[in-house]
Amino acid sequence: MSILKRHTYIVAPAIALLALLLSSCSGDKKSSAQAGGPTPVTLQEVQRQDAVYYDQYPGTVVALSQVELRAQVSGYITGIYFKEGDHVHKGQRLYEIDRSKYQATYAQAQASLQVAKANQDKAQKDADRYIYLNKQDAIAKQVLDHALTDLENAKSQVASAKADLVKAQTDLNFSQITAPFDGVVGISEVKLGALVTASQTLLNTISTADPVAVDFVVNEKQIGRFQAIKTENVPANDSLFTLLMPDNSLYNFPGKLALIDRAVDPQTGSIKVRTYFPNPSAKLTVGMSCIVRVHSQEGSEQILIPAKATVEQMGEYFVFVAKDTTIAADKDKKDAPAGPTMVAQQKKVMLGQTINDNVIVKEGLEPGERLIVEGIQKLRDGAPITLGKPQAPAAKQ
Repeated sequence: MSILKRHTYIVAPAIALLALLLSSCSGDKKSSAQAGGPTPVTLQEVQRQDAVYYDQYPGTVVALSQVELRAQVSGYITGIYFKEGDHVHKGQRLYEIDRSKYQATYAQAQASLQVAKANQDKAQKDADRYIYLNKQDAIAKQVLDHALTDLENAKSQVASAKADLVKAQTDLNFSQITAPFDGVVGISEVKLGALVTASQTLLNTISTADPVAVDFVVNEKQIGRFQAIKTENVPANDSLFTLLMPDNSLYNFPGKLALIDRAVDPQTGSIKVRTYFPNPSAKLTVGMSCIVRVHSQEGSEQILIPAKATVEQMGEYFVFVAKDTTIAADKDKKDAPAGPTMVAQQKKVMLGQTINDNVIVKEGLEPGERLIVEGIQKLRDGAPITLGKPQAPAAKQ
């Protein structure tokens, strides 16, 4: 009895294990048979439709005019007559450098000029008198020559005194720094009482604020496109050029093409393009980074497909379209009767601009073709397909 029970205990687990293996094999064959069937996909008819899109270029806001204010004379800052960040007008006084020394120099130059003029008048009278006496042969010729020489020296002293006066006047004027044009003045680099050195010390920077320029760089292949835009008579309120602000909001004023740079950078093969944008509310700040959007000038109707329907392989893009075909019956497989069916056909395409979740197809597809939109993950060229909702990938156990 003990031997029989022992054999019973050994055979029972073996039978259970064999049944489990047979069940597993049966399941694998069933799943394998299911995997070999047509792949369920969803289709979409290829159509031409309106495709409004923009080419985008990184841009930088620059001022049309910008000047660094530097002292032209040395001295201590005795006055600052503006608020930092204010809009100032041409000729408005901004800084004052201690003027006492330059006023004294100017007064001294004026006095020297008066003395030189008086000496010139005296020399002129002496020369006139000696010229008259010389005509009467009443003086020696040498005396007349000395008088004429003294007159020329007096004239030269007057000219020198005038030059000194102009220099003194210029220095006195430079002791006050004024705005060279209408614009916005920045943060002052010096404070009241600071010592500044002529032609070295930077006081401030002033730049124009309305309008402003936005510069961006394009490839040399696009020069013809922008030259054509420049020669066209585009209305002032046209939306050909628009801006995306750093927060991705759309700037509320359109711009216009101003100029194309004179030369292409030979190292990068690119060229700078400048646009003008109005800036009445000062939303655009010099140095700001933004995105310049250029409205596409191509035909409005394009072949537009979902971007998820494309497959990238080694830098090239492909799509799958449904193609009708007929297969012969397989005598060994009762589940595969003869008749019409669909297969996936792979096609190479050339893509254009991406618009939201869609992409423009420039070459490779024709209107009316049936594009496979979903279920392309397991497709290959010539694989059988059927209409249906593709199954989501199974989660890993």
